[in-house]
Amino acid sequence: MNILEHIDVVPDFPKPGINFYDIQSLLKKPAVWDHIVQKMAEEARKSRPDIILGIESRGFLTGLSVAQELELPFGMVRKKGKLPGQVVRQDYTLEYGTDTVEVQDGLIEPGMKVLIADDLLATGGTMRATGDLVRKIGGEVAVGLCIIELHELGGRQKLDFPFAQLVQAPLDPFATGLRGAPSHSAP
Repeated sequence: MNILEHIDVVPDFPKPGINFYDIQSLLKKPAVWDHIVQKMAEEARKSRPDIILGIESRGFLTGLSVAQELELPFGMVRKKGKLPGQVVRQDYTLEYGTDTVEVQDGLIEPGMKVLIADDLLATGGTMRATGDLVRKIGGEVAVGLCIIELHELGGRQKLDFPFAQLVQAPLDPFATGLRGAPSHSAP
């Protein structure tokens, strides 16, 4: 199955010049989503994780689906101030400023092998920060795993742990003819 054929691409979202790979188009096709979950679970099994973390918010969908398939615990990586109780934080640098990711304290125990899940890897900043957070707590990053990698942005090179994806996609799918499913005009 060519996954890219099932992904809607929204031009100029969230700002002009950005092509947004919208996984909603995958979620509305149960057979396609099941195929993706099976392929991600197959990749996840190779690293033998103890827990799966999903990066806010589409990583919740990919990570939880894989965690359920593998019968593993799941945890949420959220932006600052979104989780109740005690949290562990990791700041990271963006192109213009900083941001913070958090997990609930006690979610990851020292020595746990952690799979970090998201829908798409672009520049790699949030996934890298999540890996730093896992190691700060004493966990080991087993692998970062996404459906799509925008390989032209070089996010994989910023990661200092193993990474896998189901497909690589171009920044401009319209120019390459790999656009896939019908796109929608940006509002």
